[in-house]
Amino acid sequence: MSAEPESLQSALDSALAGISQARETFRPQLIPREVGTVTSIATGVAKVSGLPSVGFEELVRFSDGTLGIAFNVDEDEIGVVLLGSHSHLNAGDEVERTGRVMDVVVGDGLLGRTIDPLGRPLDDKGPVIANERLPIERTAPHIMDRVAVTTPLQTGIKVIDALIPVGRGQRELILGDRQTGKTAIAIDTILNQRGQNVLCIYCAIGQRASAVAKAVATLREAGALDYTVVVVTEGNDPPGLTFIAPYAATSIAEHFMAQGRNVLIAYDDLTQHARAYRELSLLLRRPPGREAFPGDIFYIHARLLERATHLREELGGGSLTALPIVETEAQNLSAYIPTNLISITDGQIYLSPSLFELGILPAVDVGKSVSRVGGKAQRAAFRAAAGNLKLAYAQFEELESFARFGARLDEDTRKTINHGRRIRACLQQPESAPVSVPAQIAILLAVTAKLFDPVALDQMWAAEDAVQKAALKIPDDVRTRLVSSAKLSEEDRETIIKIARQALAPLQTLPVSQGSEETGGGSASLAARPEPAVDMRDKS
Repeated sequence: MSAEPESLQSALDSALAGISQARETFRPQLIPREVGTVTSIATGVAKVSGLPSVGFEELVRFSDGTLGIAFNVDEDEIGVVLLGSHSHLNAGDEVERTGRVMDVVVGDGLLGRTIDPLGRPLDDKGPVIANERLPIERTAPHIMDRVAVTTPLQTGIKVIDALIPVGRGQRELILGDRQTGKTAIAIDTILNQRGQNVLCIYCAIGQRASAVAKAVATLREAGALDYTVVVVTEGNDPPGLTFIAPYAATSIAEHFMAQGRNVLIAYDDLTQHARAYRELSLLLRRPPGREAFPGDIFYIHARLLERATHLREELGGGSLTALPIVETEAQNLSAYIPTNLISITDGQIYLSPSLFELGILPAVDVGKSVSRVGGKAQRAAFRAAAGNLKLAYAQFEELESFARFGARLDEDTRKTINHGRRIRACLQQPESAPVSVPAQIAILLAVTAKLFDPVALDQMWAAEDAVQKAALKIPDDVRTRLVSSAKLSEEDRETIIKIARQALAPLQTLPVSQGSEETGGGSASLAARPEPAVDMRDKS
């Protein structure tokens, strides 16, 4: 019993001796702090004086905890972009330097989460767990650290995978007027990455809260949220927060890329980003230029999209594929921001409001869409199956415009129009229903072999679904070659065409030359299409 008080006493003596020694050796240090004063406040920006050593894009902290970024560094004062509400700030408030630039949390703990550009959670899953941060502004990989884009990124959308292929590490612009399905293409591409070993970042820039909630709900219902990070700024957020959103999302993606992983990032959309930057620039008294945008608007998007690439194997071999979205007004592709982004990216997918109104979905205008990487990022089986499909489709559209005048057409022209209408019908696709690689190739081979030509137009949906279901019967060895880089052999082609012909036999009711006598625009309403009876995502 006497041992316990003695051990307790010795522990106390030791602790007190340590405290006494620490007190005697303590020497107070003076840490200089640079503190400035707010001179004026406006919506989204503040003018600050008294910070002579502050650096460009350095993070500063206001007295109420609001953060800001030093944008204008002048001799007498600095212009600060606010990353929070300005309602509690007043002239005369103190501003303190932080000595660091804006950064964001990164890591696997972000997967499945919805956050804002500052890393704060916007869902109900508790705090974000991450032990690493990266600056939002980072230097793009050097040219010698990159390799050519050769690996395909399957979107699951037939018209894109067949005619406008996208590769891992590519920057493919999606543009079109409002409400033409731009976001739907990005979301469907994310859905198709399930089981493809591709992580996804969906960056909503200045979007309506209802639109973001719908996109997140779609990802959750399809099980895609498990491999996706959602970075969100809403329309009522400060413009500074909207401006940094795509940079923060890209740093999150680059962390995964540096680990050798493949990443897809969708910026929805960069029109809102450009408008936020224009607002900040005009409030900071920067000189306006074309369409009131500042002169460096090209640079802010160039330095963002230049970070998308495919790294060398020595650096892990990771890739970052970018799908920037931009909104056009009245189909004006020659506006300032669209032309800027067209020149920065490696191709564009243009969505036509005219096609959208006709119910041709996705409303991709094949003539105005292009992939500058081209067939190098497309599987050999796709190249063989698609063949001259784009040329045949373009010829059909040209002939169809003449046929509307009621001119008498010769037999070959009628066959071309009949075949083109079947191509257009086969390239249509409902939302949130990505199609697997074997099913796509089966449909494309059936189209090029003109197996759909004897099918009535109002039966095309059923015919295509029949081919998709029949594609599940393709032998495993053939399916393996389809999803690899191997070329499509003649035997494989005949095997797939035979399966498709058997599936279409009950629906082939018209003489091949009769299709041109059918009336209408050549496409049934998308609403009339039945839901797919099977899961068409790639199970290979």
